[in-house]
Amino acid sequence: IKTEAGQYEAPVVIISTGAEPVKLPAKNADRLLGYGVSYCATCDGYFFRDKNLIVVGAGDAGFTEALFLTKFANEVRMVVRHPQDDPKAIRAKDQILVEKTKAHPKFKFIWNAVVEEILGDKRVEGVALKDLATGRRYEMRDIQGVFVSIGHRPNTGFLKGKLEMDEKGYLLTDERTRTKIPGVFAVGDVRKFSGEYAQAVIAAADGCIAALEAEQYLEDGRWIR
Repeated sequence: IKTEAGQYEAPVVIISTGAEPVKLPAKNADRLLGYGVSYCATCDGYFFRDKNLIVVGAGDAGFTEALFLTKFANEVRMVVRHPQDDPKAIRAKDQILVEKTKAHPKFKFIWNAVVEEILGDKRVEGVALKDLATGRRYEMRDIQGVFVSIGHRPNTGFLKGKLEMDEKGYLLTDERTRTKIPGVFAVGDVRKFSGEYAQAVIAAADGCIAALEAEQYLEDGRWIR
């Protein structure tokens, strides 16, 4: 392995470089990260008790986070970048989850809009939205939190052409976290399947499996099928 600090050799490599959330392309989103902008509802939802929140992302993860946030928030509004009558407006595949979220009294949609700017000096004090049908910009000053769930990007760019991965960049392994190269494992958010959940407990389990498999590999010097 070649790094900025030097070159290293090892009989086993466990890749655990993780994934990064896709950032919200809105003004001030980076500046107010941790001050009302969050990419993890299960991490930060408790701090927004009785607040009005925006969720960006209409996939399964977005609906999961929106439903979770209803436990704490006063109201949860989901911004969807398509009109209500567009059959592709909601990307979530879990229809039971979608219907359960839609039926919650604290939940509502904002259709055919995108978040252009996060308002606030030291913390979130509102959002500026753009109506995609008219191009009109309008503000909501009663928002105290913005939760973004528009996907994750695995940190695997440096492995392209070296290890197998899917179209999104997640590394392909077998159920034992093994790649196609003997002695090379991939665990956690960087691995296809595990990365779909993005939970610490799943990454930790992957790490345990890889450690046990690595020990076996070092003893045998080959993959045991």
